[in-house]
Amino acid sequence: MAEENGENVYTMFDEEGNRITSRLGRMYPGDEYISSDNQLYEIVSVDDENARATAKAMGMEKSDDAQTLSALSEGKKLICMYSTHSDESYIPGDGDYSLEKNAGIYDVGEAFQKHLENLGFDVEYSKDTFLPHDAGAYRRSRAVAEEYAGRLPAAIIDIHRDGISKDEYETTIDGEETSKVRLFVGKSNQNAKENRAFAKKLKAIADDRYPGLIKDIYIGKGNYNQDLYPRAILLEFGTHEMEKSLVIDSTEYMAEVVNTALGSGKGKSAPDETKEEKKAAFSGSGILIGAAVIGIVVFALVATGSFRGAGQRIQKTAGELTGGLFKGNRKK
Repeated sequence: MAEENGENVYTMFDEEGNRITSRLGRMYPGDEYISSDNQLYEIVSVDDENARATAKAMGMEKSDDAQTLSALSEGKKLICMYSTHSDESYIPGDGDYSLEKNAGIYDVGEAFQKHLENLGFDVEYSKDTFLPHDAGAYRRSRAVAEEYAGRLPAAIIDIHRDGISKDEYETTIDGEETSKVRLFVGKSNQNAKENRAFAKKLKAIADDRYPGLIKDIYIGKGNYNQDLYPRAILLEFGTHEMEKSLVIDSTEYMAEVVNTALGSGKGKSAPDETKEEKKAAFSGSGILIGAAVIGIVVFALVATGSFRGAGQRIQKTAGELTGGLFKGNRKK
């Protein structure tokens, strides 16, 4: 779709003419972009007639190892969410890209809310609508964002979806098809540095835990109400062409990422092992048992001086060994 609600899809190219990415909405000179592999670009010129932007490669984005999020109070933590573009929907699943009632974006937001709550957060998700989908939507949603900021939550999240080709959002995580998530930061506000650091922290965690989940970070002109709070972020879950069910699936991964970024330590990733970790643990246990059995055989032969006696010794000792190894794994 080349246009949605009066917005055009702009495409970014590097100075050699190589395509970098696209977004629904105008690109401006000075906008920055951090690609999936953390390459930083800055837009130097825009051709509005052809909805085309040219960006200069700035090298690798610097890490923020010294940047840490402020400590949060113990116990449940509050996350506040809303959806400025209240009509955003998914054609596969909702039947249209824009719905004034029962928009698909709220299904995605509610799934995200549920996963965050399962991880120990208190989550308030405003179902207020801010129609129409125009330049004034952020002005209308600002009152909600201001009220949330006054409550000093762990984070304020504006839930959106993109409007570009699904090709840019299709991904696979742990062998399952799902949707990518784009992080969007507004440049024009006093919290831009902190907002950017928060986005980079989310991306770093996701890149380590769920490679392919975070599409990129777009740092664009405007404030998107992020001037109200240092840990405010706009998340774009998939695009209008994506199957809504795949987008909803991505919310569980994103909730885990947010959980880790905010230091909850209550997520599934803490007490539960991943498939790879379980496989490695099982393999490691097998190696230990194999080595132990060899030791038992040698010991039994030396101690008894016969294969018959060794067999009896092996049976008894091996039973004690394996029972001890797996005792802790049995459900009480």
